[in-house]
Amino acid sequence: MKRNEFLKRLGLVAATPILLSYTEEEDIVPDDSTDGTGSSGDCTLTPSETEGPFPTKNPSSLERVDIRADRTGTTLEINITIQDKNNGCAGLEGALVDIWHCDKDGYYSEYGGTGMQNVNFTNVHFLRGRQQADSEGLVTFTSIFPGWYGGRATHIHVHIYDASGKSLLVTQIAFPSEITDTVYTTATNYYTKGKQDTYNDNDNVFRDGYEQELATITGNISDGFVLTHAIVVEA
Repeated sequence: MKRNEFLKRLGLVAATPILLSYTEEEDIVPDDSTDGTGSSGDCTLTPSETEGPFPTKNPSSLERVDIRADRTGTTLEINITIQDKNNGCAGLEGALVDIWHCDKDGYYSEYGGTGMQNVNFTNVHFLRGRQQADSEGLVTFTSIFPGWYGGRATHIHVHIYDASGKSLLVTQIAFPSEITDTVYTTATNYYTKGKQDTYNDNDNVFRDGYEQELATITGNISDGFVLTHAIVVEA
């Protein structure tokens, strides 16, 4: 079964793109509806989401800051703060944070050679990594801006554990559509596919509400982008 067909059977139906455009050099600033961390600031628990069909197989072996490996694309610095709702949303020191996302062409490492992903990347581990949160609950990764694949809005997967390894939350990070439109229509090697076919409002994961999952992203294509986001868990 082709991946696009599989996703359609899950209800991931393509949506009509929103037509927005920006110049390559224009800095994009975050929406004022957030507190600058990618969170609404009200200490609301971040929704749990599916781990997806491509979770990291052995995350403990991928403790690293730079997760790009050989993947090319527009630079993306990822800053995620883990907050503990049971402690007044203070940063959760020692939390283990795993992230993974697709490359600019929509492919995941550690999978492939099947109907869901025809290109075989089973023996490589690009765009996957683990970090342990600092005293402020912050982890930082160096990556590339994710691409997209049919039936899904742009996203990053996140799995959070406490310091002892107990799973606290699996969730996903959503991207502002005006920024994804800019990257996919003007950044080198992204514009070959054009705009994503599914946006947050129509995405099977995000369409029930994504306020707590929408990241703040600043920057531009030439200098790269910075993603800032807070995830609230119960530790």
